[in-house]
This record gives sequence, structure tokens and C-alpha cells, in this order.
Amino acid sequence: MGHHVGVAGNSSMRGRQTVRDMVLSMLAVGVVVFVGYLFIPHSGGDGVHVVDYRSALASAKRAAPYPVLGPQGLSGEWRATSVEYKKDAKGHAVWHLGFVTPSGLYAAVEQSNAGRDEVIAAVVTGAKPDGNASVAGQDWQRYQGDPYRGLAAQTGSATTVITGTASYDELSQLAQSLK
Repeated sequence: MGHHVGVAGNSSMRGRQTVRDMVLSMLAVGVVVFVGYLFIPHSGGDGVHVVDYRSALASAKRAAPYPVLGPQGLSGEWRATSVEYKKDAKGHAVWHLGFVTPSGLYAAVEQSNAGRDEVIAAVVTGAKPDGNASVAGQDWQRYQGDPYRGLAAQTGSATTVITGTASYDELSQLAQSLK
């Protein structure tokens, strides 16, 4: 009889251990999730990863064979999300600086000393001429593509294209800030 009590005691003990182990596992997972949550950017809850592009811009200005342009005086609502200066496969110098705009859309500065048509085709898929715009006294050609639109101008030996899903108005704001 005493033998049966021992077995019952063990099984209830095992049941409690299983529950305890499960609770501990859940706590461990909870801690991992919470720590992960702390390190994810929560600017407005949209998960935008903001980059500081200033040192990359300074390096590109020194290295590029044309005047590399970067924005000055944009509001903090413009959040830089990507930056790159590189030589492409053909040896052209390519500058890219991407932003999330105040309206939550995408806009980027794209510069290259490749051929003008090549640059426009590369950054505004399906680009069709869409008139002209004067921004800060400079003439820009408008292009409508899918999904991006763009503003293009010659800057020194480079073609500069302001492109993205943003409106022409926001693209013009970015173009106007370039120095």
C-alpha cells in the first residue's frame, strides 16, 4: 500500500516540476522578447532605422570626381535611412542618400557620372518625361515612373536625380536643400 502512495507522490511532484519548468521557459522567452523590444527603434512605431550620413557625405565629397550634394537645413521629420558612395561595375562614381519624408514616403538623392539617360533609367524605373520644374533657380526635368517619380538635373559632370515615391512637392523640398 505504501508503495502506491510513493508512485502517486512522484507523479504529482513531476507535474509540479513540469509546470515550474514551463513557467520558467515562458519567463525566459519574455525576457528575450522584452530586451529585443528595447533595441528596436520606435520612432512613431514605424521601425525606421535612421542613419547618420554626415561622415559618409564628407568622404564622398573628398573622393568623388564631381560635386557631391547633401541636404542642409531639412527638418528633423526627414529621416535618413540609407547612405552609400561606391564605384559601380563600369567605374562610375555613385552617391546615394535615402530618406523617409515627413509624409512617410521615400525620397533619395542619386548622383552618378554615368550617362544621363543611364542614370535616370537606373533610378526611376519606366521614367517618362513629365515637364520641368524650377527649384531654387535651377531647372530640373520631371520624370514619372512606376513606382517612383524623379527630378533630374546636371550638376558638374554628374547627373543628380531626386527620386522616390514622395510627391514632386517633397522631392522639390529635398532638391532645394542640396548644397
